[in-house]
Amino acid sequence: MKKLIVFAFLSVLVTKTVSAQETTDLFNGKDLTGWVVHGEEKWYVENGELICESGPKAEYGYLSTKDFYKNFELTLEFKQEANGNSGVFIRSTFEGNIVSGWQVEVAPPGLHTGGIYESYGRGWLILPEPEKEKVLKMGEWNTMKIRVNGPDVITWLNGVEMVHLTDEKIGEGVGAIALQIHDGGGIKVKWRNIKIKPAEVQ
Repeated sequence: MKKLIVFAFLSVLVTKTVSAQETTDLFNGKDLTGWVVHGEEKWYVENGELICESGPKAEYGYLSTKDFYKNFELTLEFKQEANGNSGVFIRSTFEGNIVSGWQVEVAPPGLHTGGIYESYGRGWLILPEPEKEKVLKMGEWNTMKIRVNGPDVITWLNGVEMVHLTDEKIGEGVGAIALQIHDGGGIKVKWRNIKIKPAEVQ
């Protein structure tokens, strides 16, 4: 009987552990459910892809999750068309289309995709090594992974680790995940397979 009780207890523990690590789709492939638009740039869904495109005002624009995420591993795919200057924000908050938070850069070749930038603050916190930036495939689908765990942030592009940053200010941050469209006009970026799973502080 004791063995049966112990086995049942262990089974519950295993179930909870597996459940805690389940991957969730942030984008349903149909519409913007679960997301909030900031600014007047274009965000729409077409052929199962999430698309951001410059609007008439050619200003900054953001699409953020309604929920806040603290420690997580985010994976997504993106394809840049035209200028392609964009980004993925972590632990970010908004007032209108003004963002407070940290951006993992998505940009044309040689402009530091995978690096980490603090908007309206310290600016660039860390840049990828120039050789690593060559893994970006402009005009093709790229896979980005971002792991945020306490003060640590690691980014990967197409399987290559781009940067690893430990920053106490980021560690204190609380907020949403967001996609960006840069100002200046002429930008179009497609996104798909946006997935998240929990990461636990070590």
